[in-house]
Amino acid sequence: MANTISIKEAIWNQFGASLDMLENAIIMCPDEHWDTEIGFWYASYHCTFWTDYYLTTDPSKFAPPPPFELSEFDPTGKRPNRTYSKTEVLTYLAHCRQKANRFISGLDTDKLNERWINEYKNYSFLEILIYNIRHIQHHSAQLNLLLKQITNTAPTWISQAKNLNTKNKK
Repeated sequence: MANTISIKEAIWNQFGASLDMLENAIIMCPDEHWDTEIGFWYASYHCTFWTDYYLTTDPSKFAPPPPFELSEFDPTGKRPNRTYSKTEVLTYLAHCRQKANRFISGLDTDKLNERWINEYKNYSFLEILIYNIRHIQHHSAQLNLLLKQITNTAPTWISQAKNLNTKNKK
């Protein structure tokens, strides 16, 4: 009989891998390129902010952890009042990893079908998780392209996270 995994393990395998890929890109960014016109810091922060938001079961109650702010919701495209450091963004990403782990660990069939609703989207929890993975991968690809352009190297592909409670290093 084939080895089977649960739906939530499969979701974590891919969600965790997408977070690992984002983290690897952030770590690989040379300090001298973090805060330049190419916008590496901002793309990293933007992706992490929205990851956190999309993991919030009631989006109307979302608040990012300090020192982060709600500027991402500004319809004029206003950026945060300051550049966040690589350490700050990586700490925020670790917060998202823990939040995702708790969220996915608590999934069951009923929870997967509950609704994630804001003023623009009405998705099941399953669909918002898939949407979130796609968003993370979109920005990870952008960051990898920037890294390839500025350093001629980029992180390797990660196929899946090790398990629901362990971060994958490769």
